[in-house]
Amino acid sequence: MRTLDAAAARRWADLAVAALVAERDAIDRINVFPVADGDTGTNLVQTMRAAVEALDAADPDTLGGVLEALAKGALGGARGNSGVLLSQALRGVAEQLRDVVRADGRHLRAALGHAHDLAARAVSEPAEGTLLSVLRAAASCPDSERLDVVVRGATRAAVDALRGTTAQLRALSAAGVVDAGGRGLVVVLDALHAVVCDGERLAPDAPEPGGADGPQHESEFDYEVMYLLSQAAPDGVARLREVLSGLGDCVSVVGDGAGAWAVHVHCDDIGGAIEAGIETGRVRRIEVTRFADQDRAFPRERAVLACASSDALGELFAAEGADVLRTGPSPTAGELRDAIVATGAGHVVVLPNGDAAAAVVEQAAEAALRDGQEVVVVPTASPVQGLAALAVHDPGRRRADDQVAMAEAAAATRRGELRVADAEALTWVGRCSPGDVLGLVDGEVVLIGDEVAAAARELAERMLTTGGELVTALVHADAPAGLPDLLAEHLRRSHPEVEFAWYPGGDLGALVLFGLE
Repeated sequence: MRTLDAAAARRWADLAVAALVAERDAIDRINVFPVADGDTGTNLVQTMRAAVEALDAADPDTLGGVLEALAKGALGGARGNSGVLLSQALRGVAEQLRDVVRADGRHLRAALGHAHDLAARAVSEPAEGTLLSVLRAAASCPDSERLDVVVRGATRAAVDALRGTTAQLRALSAAGVVDAGGRGLVVVLDALHAVVCDGERLAPDAPEPGGADGPQHESEFDYEVMYLLSQAAPDGVARLREVLSGLGDCVSVVGDGAGAWAVHVHCDDIGGAIEAGIETGRVRRIEVTRFADQDRAFPRERAVLACASSDALGELFAAEGADVLRTGPSPTAGELRDAIVATGAGHVVVLPNGDAAAAVVEQAAEAALRDGQEVVVVPTASPVQGLAALAVHDPGRRRADDQVAMAEAAAATRRGELRVADAEALTWVGRCSPGDVLGLVDGEVVLIGDEVAAAARELAERMLTTGGELVTALVHADAPAGLPDLLAEHLRRSHPEVEFAWYPGGDLGALVLFGLE
C-alpha cells in the first residue's frame, strides 16, 4: 500500500485483535517483568478489544476519526501496565495523524515518534528492555515517503529490539525470555505490516517460556488498582502521581488529551489509592486485582461448549466431545458464564446454536475474559451449524487455525426449518394460517404446505437446488412417525449422490431442522 487510509486502519485494528488473541497464552507465559503475574497477553487483548469496540460504536469514516476512536477506546479499556502503554501509543499515532486523510511513510514515522514520547511519559520509572525500548526502535526506522518501506523498517527494528530485551533486564535473562509487553507490540506492528504489505508477516513464532512452570508472582505489593478519572485539574493529576508513587510502584496516570485519565498502581493500600483519585476528580470503573489470585492454572487447555435446547441435543453434542449447557428458551449471561467456568479450560470455544444464546453469549465471554479465560464465539444460528463446526474441530491443531476451520464449516452450512404456523401471518411467499406447515431456509419462509412429509421433501429439494453433499436432519420428538425414513427414501431416489443422516432432537421448537453442507 502507498498510503494508510481509514479502511486500512480498521483492518489493522481487527487483525491486531485476532493476532493478540492467538498469542495471548504465549505472551502470558513469558510475563516476568515488572511483575510476574502472567497476564500481559490477556491485558493487551482486553485493551485492543476495547479499542475496536469503541471504533465499531463510533463508526467514523476518516483516518483521523478511526485512530481517535481506537485511542479513546484503548484508554477506557486499558488493563495493566502493558495496556496503558498500548493506549498511549495509539493516542500518539492518533494525535499525529488527526488531520491526515491518507498517511504516507513520513506521516507514519512521525506518528511512531509521538507514540513513543507519550508512552514514555506514562511510566514513572522507565526501564530498558521493555515495550518502550521496542517502540523507540520502531520509531527510529528509516525515513521515507513510501509507507511500505517505513512499516517494514519499523517492524524489523521492533523484532530486533525485542530480541535484545532478554539481555537488558535481569528478570528476563533469568527466565530466558523476551519482554512480554514488547512481544505484544511486535504483534501489533506485524499486523500493520500484513495490512500494508499484502499479508506478509515478519514476526517470528511466539516465544516459549524458559522456566518449567511459568512465572510466579514476586511483587513487593499485593494488589493492582486501576480506575478512570475525569474532571481533574492538571495540577491535581501531578499531585495524584506523587501520592500514588508514595503508596506503591508501577504508577501511571495517562490521559486521552480530552480530559479523561487512566490510573494504574501496584500497592497494598487499596483505599488510599482510590481516595487519592476521589480527591482529584471523578472516579469510575474501579478495578482491583489481587496478584495471588492470578497464579492459577486451568486443568484443561481448551474446550468446546455447545448450547443445547433439549436433552437429546445435549447428548448428541456430548457424544461428539463437547461440554454442554442445557439452555431454556432464553438463557442468561450468568448461566453461560457459569458453564464457561465449569469447563475448567483456559481457552473455550462457544457454539450458541441459536439466536437466544447468541444474544447474551458475548456478555458471558467478556466476563470470562476478565477472569482469565479466553473465549471465542463461533457464530452458529442453529444446532446443525454447531454440529458442522464440531465435526471439523481438531484439538491438536493450532487454536487460531482451528477456530477459523470451525467458523468456516458453520458458515458453509445452510440451515432449514420445518415449522407449524401458530398464527395468521404474511410471509414472503404468501399468507399463512394456523396449522400450515412452513418451510424456512436461513430464517426466511420459502414454502407453505398442508402436509408435513410433503413439505419436508419439498424443503430438502429447495435447499439442494444450489448443490450439496450432506443433508443432516434433527427431528422433533413429536414429528410424524416414519418421517426420517420417508426423507431418506426420497433423497436416495432423487439425489443418490447426497449423503443423508438424521438424529432425534427432542423438543426442538421446530418439527425438523435441516443442515446442508
